[in-house]
Amino acid sequence: MTKSAAEFDRWYADRVESPVADELVRRMLGLPPDLQSTSLLGGAGLDEVVTALGLRAGQVLLDLACGRGGYGLEIARRSGCRVAGVDFSAVAIEQARRRAQELGLADRADFRVGQLTGTGLGTASVDAVLVVDSLQFAEPALDALRECRRVLLPGGRMVVTCWEALDATDERLAPRMRHLDLLGQLPHAGFVDVEVTGKPAWRQAERALWQEALAVDAGDDPAVRSMQDEARRVLATFDGLRRVLATASTPAPAPLP
Repeated sequence: MTKSAAEFDRWYADRVESPVADELVRRMLGLPPDLQSTSLLGGAGLDEVVTALGLRAGQVLLDLACGRGGYGLEIARRSGCRVAGVDFSAVAIEQARRRAQELGLADRADFRVGQLTGTGLGTASVDAVLVVDSLQFAEPALDALRECRRVLLPGGRMVVTCWEALDATDERLAPRMRHLDLLGQLPHAGFVDVEVTGKPAWRQAERALWQEALAVDAGDDPAVRSMQDEARRVLATFDGLRRVLATASTPAPAPLP
């Protein structure tokens, strides 16, 4: 079952009160010390994503399902680009706006409430789109990819990190995970130059994070308790998923006659 915006609102509200959870994720995934993550993309993966996006100063990145905005703000800081962050959690968006102010990036960051399948952005209005570990929450994923295609400029870049089932008939896995197939879905949504690469090293870092989370004394910290509940669920079917990085482009504009 897909979580509602209200459930994510509670998750984000708990997380902001838990330095233990944030420190654990940053340490185990090798993230920058001031990056507020809401996914499992580690520091090495973030470096690959920055390279794949290839953004320049002044260009616009859509960080779709941005959560607290950590990845988009870090990419804006590294590249000089502007970031438009969209998430369906109003609590997350408020946290992202506050974080942009704290980092001195408010003039290059615009965070708004929206959906994976309906961003509220104009057609052909962004240079690149990033979806970190969230595509499985779209209903359906193909509609989210079509929305990304719509908002991208011709020749724009798309980068997705997620998981795919090793066996789409594995009923231990949630249907939303079994239905992801980026090598087929990205072209169907209108993308070209599609590449999907397995990332086993990222996957092993995730395993280490979940195992470490289970070893922590959660006490009365709801964010750590939530991490431990998720760790038990994830580790129970860990061998059923593979970690992937997908890159694609929108067709370039036709050459002038």
